[in-house]
Amino acid sequence: MRMDGTTGPTAADVLNTYPAPELTRVLREYGEEKFARKIAAAIVRARETEPFTTSARLVDLLYAEIPAPARRTGGHPAKRTFQALRMEVNDELAVLRRAIPAAIDAIRVGGRVVVESYHSLEDRLVKQAFTAATSTDVPDDLPFVPEGHEPALRLLTRGAEKAGPAETAANPRAASVRLRALERVRPGERGAA
Repeated sequence: MRMDGTTGPTAADVLNTYPAPELTRVLREYGEEKFARKIAAAIVRARETEPFTTSARLVDLLYAEIPAPARRTGGHPAKRTFQALRMEVNDELAVLRRAIPAAIDAIRVGGRVVVESYHSLEDRLVKQAFTAATSTDVPDDLPFVPEGHEPALRLLTRGAEKAGPAETAANPRAASVRLRALERVRPGERGAA
């Protein structure tokens, strides 16, 4: 699951060493898993007899721990747990938190930043960063924006753009993608002229 297979913890390291509260945090925060506490407790119990070395063993545990009605909706029951483990071992959200401001700072007038998010956690970070970058310091109740206080960036998308039915039919993975974009329209405290 590591993007760089040479450094950092593996998913097995996370499963076999994290205490239950830390596993719960990872599953809840990165996988948005409703049964995070229950799954974490089961992982800790299971690893006492044998460490996790295969994904099949984890999948079996998840099928046993996630209630049957919840397994019938939202895709494969292991999807959220595997997403959470991948995001933890690669520190994906921290990388995104650093990359977005760096990209915005790097563009000049006419430059654009376009981000495709593949799940709600990424999209939320992008949305918040873009909203902050396109906001102004003028009070909301002021009827106009004084010259010199206009935002240096503007949103190119209204909300998140989603794949249309034809694209989703041709590529089912496109269904979860959200695209957001902004453009630098004037020099500001960020970026060069």
